[in-house]
Amino acid sequence: MNARQMKTKYRMAEWTALLQERAASGESIVAFCQERGIKKHQYFYWQRKLRETACEQLATTASGFAAVNLPVAPLETSGQVRIEVSGATISADSTYPPDKLAALLRELRQC
Repeated sequence: MNARQMKTKYRMAEWTALLQERAASGESIVAFCQERGIKKHQYFYWQRKLRETACEQLATTASGFAAVNLPVAPLETSGQVRIEVSGATISADSTYPPDKLAALLRELRQC
């Protein structure tokens, strides 16, 4: 690992801690940044960069596949589906519009 990669890794760790601190504090982003002398555009830049990196890592490690837990009863009898991806759970029954479920799955695929 060269010096530039080490610096980037260090900065990402720093910003990860800051973003987690802000989330735990319950403060608004503006108030949090003002208190710490951080420029808002820096905060949003690193937030975006960390999200992109997390999505890339997820895509690399999962190879585009995710475990799907199917209900015990067949869909025809239960009318429900449950999808779990990276700790997030989506549950839908037969009344949930299929087009909205398809749009949600497309969004998950992009991450």
